Amino acid sequence: MTDLARWLFLSGVFLCLLAGIVFLAGKFSLLGWFGRLPGDIHYEGQSVQIFIPWVSMLVISLVLSLLLQLISLFRR
Repeated sequence: MTDLARWLFLSGVFLCLLAGIVFLAGKFSLLGWFGRLPGDIHYEGQSVQIFIPWVSMLVISLVLSLLLQLISLFRR
């Protein structure tokens, strides 16, 4: 396989795995905290609903950054 084909294949596998994890997390309420942390913005009006999970996304970003740093550290 060429490099592009391998990259596309692995990206597709990764997205399928990610979709499965998100599906199972929603089914078993593993992400019940998402959007309910202090600092997350949730507004409900009569005809509008705004949801901005600011702090939840910050936590996810930090966890993923640490995970990728650990992976790169152990690959050396």
